[in-house]
Amino acid sequence: MPPKRKYKKLMALFLSILPIALLIYLMVKKNALPSYIALPLIAGLVYILHLTYFNGSFVALNANFIKAIISVATPITVIFGAVLFNRMMEMTGAMNVLRRWLGNISPNPVAQLMIIGWAFAFMIEGASGFGTPAAIAAPLLVGLGFRPLQVAILALIMNSVPVSFGAVGTPTWFGFGTLIGNGSISDDQLSDIGRITSIIHLFAAFVIPIMALKVIVSWRQIRENIVFILISILSCTVPYVAIAWFNYEFPSLVGGAIGLFISVGVASKGIGLSKTDNSEMQHEKVKTSELLKALFPTASLIVILALTRIKQLPLKALLNDATEWFTIKLGYLGDFQVTKGLIFSLKNIFDTGESESYKLLYVPALIPFVVTVLISIPLFSLKWKQTKSLFSASFVQIQKPFLALVGALIMVNVMLMGGEDSMVQTIGRGLANATGSYWTMFASYLGAVGAFFSGSNTVSNLTFGAVQYSVANTTGLSVPLILALQSVGGAMGNMVCINNIIAVCSVLGIDKAEGKILKVTAVPMFIYGIIAAVVAFLVIPLLFS
Repeated sequence: MPPKRKYKKLMALFLSILPIALLIYLMVKKNALPSYIALPLIAGLVYILHLTYFNGSFVALNANFIKAIISVATPITVIFGAVLFNRMMEMTGAMNVLRRWLGNISPNPVAQLMIIGWAFAFMIEGASGFGTPAAIAAPLLVGLGFRPLQVAILALIMNSVPVSFGAVGTPTWFGFGTLIGNGSISDDQLSDIGRITSIIHLFAAFVIPIMALKVIVSWRQIRENIVFILISILSCTVPYVAIAWFNYEFPSLVGGAIGLFISVGVASKGIGLSKTDNSEMQHEKVKTSELLKALFPTASLIVILALTRIKQLPLKALLNDATEWFTIKLGYLGDFQVTKGLIFSLKNIFDTGESESYKLLYVPALIPFVVTVLISIPLFSLKWKQTKSLFSASFVQIQKPFLALVGALIMVNVMLMGGEDSMVQTIGRGLANATGSYWTMFASYLGAVGAFFSGSNTVSNLTFGAVQYSVANTTGLSVPLILALQSVGGAMGNMVCINNIIAVCSVLGIDKAEGKILKVTAVPMFIYGIIAAVVAFLVIPLLFS
């Protein structure tokens, strides 16, 4: 390669990595900047770099700026819905009833953390994704007396194993959809990817939940309750792997449901749990009628999520109906389209061909969060003044997260611009070229980079699936194995994803802690990648020869 071309490639790689390194520094340094300041600053830097060194089109950059403003509607409305729901639960007293009930299942803090932070969140991830597991589970744990910052970290670390099959398998069947569509991989290979992914996650599950628990409880408590911890882990992951052998849509949903049922049953009998003399954790008995009323909102969420996510049922297709209803021409800005499934889209922004949309009925915000709150208002006899306060306080709480997410999504959209020459693809190729045939050791970390950028295992697989496929073919490595490592990486990257950190902090009302959380969650994320590499070298060849 000519020296000039080599220098240009190295400079492109350096400038692609620079914004990420600077962002991490700004958020973890001693006097760290809050995300709602750091992210817009880095977005501005990425914008300038793309306009200058990467010769980006000014019009295309601005089109992606508009795309980011529209796309922020998805995470911010999910956050709003979760905040609204959890405020409603507190205001009505339903949360207090659930605290007493959960405390009565077992006063042991390890049991409570595993039941809610692990098994319950596992099931919710399988149904929905979109950050809803932490949004629903974390406030329950805070309500039981655990500290918000520690709960936020635990929720992020725990919500990794089920993610590759989250939202009814979307990261797998949709994330690698383009590779199936262009004939790069077959349906049989996609099934192998799902199987390998589940095996890698199974081994990681023996370590990662324990690391999450250590954030809140001591090693002594973990040792004393290790039997219950292992039962809870295996009750989710064994059916998870068994189902993944035949299907890549339901492993997390069904595995989580089975695990939750077993974990609650085992905990109620005290199996594998040390006795606790913490009288503060003891609660008065809850009446059945009182419990059913308090459980109604949460149960409604789970049922609605399941009914609207399972593609074998008609609701998912109806909520995603892309049949045009009407279109309004907005001149140079683009075409505003509304579909029969109430998908709002801005198409051909600034005549660039760029488009962005918001699925009002499918994004888990209006349905199920807001709908559940509206149903619960008369159930709990909330007055107009209380209802008004509920909504206004929730709007106030999402103002700073909105600024942070706008910055994050502008940064992501611009870094994805340019196709094969995009900053994100440049980082991916740089990592792959540096490792060559040893890529198996590092493949999961590229998936994690994708999740860090986008906040989504699905988007990470869409973004880097082709890069991983190319590296596997070039180096002679197994395509299903490398793509499985990509999917595992996208799941473990959830721990450090800025969008997820902002979301859980917003729901719990934690301010200026994103950098602290990132420093802590980076450690289990790194260890997850080591486990993935070891399993890929030692275990997978024995099962998939």
